Amino acid sequence: MPSIFLAEETLDPSFLPPKLVRRDPEFQRTLGRYRTAAAKGIPWHLLITGGIGSGKTAFGRRLAQELARPPGGGGKAMVPHYVNCWRRSTDRLVLLELLRSVGVYLPDKGYGVPEMLDILEQGMRKAPAQRLVVLDEVGALVRQESRLVYLLTRSGEVGLGAVSLLLIAPEDVLPFLDAASRSSFGVTHRLELPKYDAEDLREIVGYRAGLALRRGSIDPDVVEQIAELAAPTGDARFALEVLQAAATGAEEAGASRISPEHVRAVQGTLRPTFDEVKLEGLDETQLMVLLALARTLRGPETRAPTGRVRQAYAALCEGYGRRPVSRVTFWRTVRGLELEGIVKVDPARPGKPSRLGMDELPVQALTGLLEARLPSTAPVPERRR
Repeated sequence: MPSIFLAEETLDPSFLPPKLVRRDPEFQRTLGRYRTAAAKGIPWHLLITGGIGSGKTAFGRRLAQELARPPGGGGKAMVPHYVNCWRRSTDRLVLLELLRSVGVYLPDKGYGVPEMLDILEQGMRKAPAQRLVVLDEVGALVRQESRLVYLLTRSGEVGLGAVSLLLIAPEDVLPFLDAASRSSFGVTHRLELPKYDAEDLREIVGYRAGLALRRGSIDPDVVEQIAELAAPTGDARFALEVLQAAATGAEEAGASRISPEHVRAVQGTLRPTFDEVKLEGLDETQLMVLLALARTLRGPETRAPTGRVRQAYAALCEGYGRRPVSRVTFWRTVRGLELEGIVKVDPARPGKPSRLGMDELPVQALTGLLEARLPSTAPVPERRR
């Protein structure tokens, strides 16, 4: 059986994709601003903020990559220097990294910050260029009363040449800077990347699946299922982790395609939100509606039309010797399960009925849990579809 993966490494968090899905307008504006400043021989500074999985690091790395290429029309390329301040969280450690980027290798100990700045100045003078310094996770640095950001924003005054800064952090770090450094960022030198919504994540997961997986190994409904799972937090990194784990689970099971059940199994492992205690608080009608949904979702579907679930519920009631509740009560029960975080309801759209889903647990496991809690009356065997 052919492998589902073609290039699994393209799902790794460290992989920089060829395209920044859903970030291109902001990216092109930012790229243009840096290039305009470089053409004039002046520095330009920016702070990028955004939550986990919002694409800030990929944005910064892609920007550095693009600015390192000479633009059309005879413009100048910039020399990028990328430092992750989570790993290099002091002025000394950041300066050591910057020195290595200009070909100077100093021992970790034995040099003070002023000496290192002098050596960095000499190294940059030997290779004059427009430079971009990217300080990722910069909050770890500036919370320690760093003076390095100030020195870099005054690069021309301290002999470092034209150095542009790109600061990346989950939140606004400017309050941790001195007033002089803050003034270099003003009001317009800030970019907040909003969290991705379900539509954004759907396009991101689809794009990365196209890079990583064999064609035809994942359906659009499963892509949408993964996007919906990650939508509450807007975390693209989590969405890609689910995609990778679901593909791995499918391969280990000997399947040729990723099914909704593979995604449900991953959700329960990576970010479990389902607790059996939730079932203990449900009444008999809620348990039977949930069992009807679980049985309806066996197979390739991620969602089932509400009408079909209600039919399965009526058949289940017949098997257990119970009278089905009315349509209004059935819908009220579904809404109650939605409030409990167990069921997801996709509202009706023009030409499409409302649909129900359950992604917190594999339906096979849920079916067993529900059947164990329902009355001991022997049910009629499930009808074959």
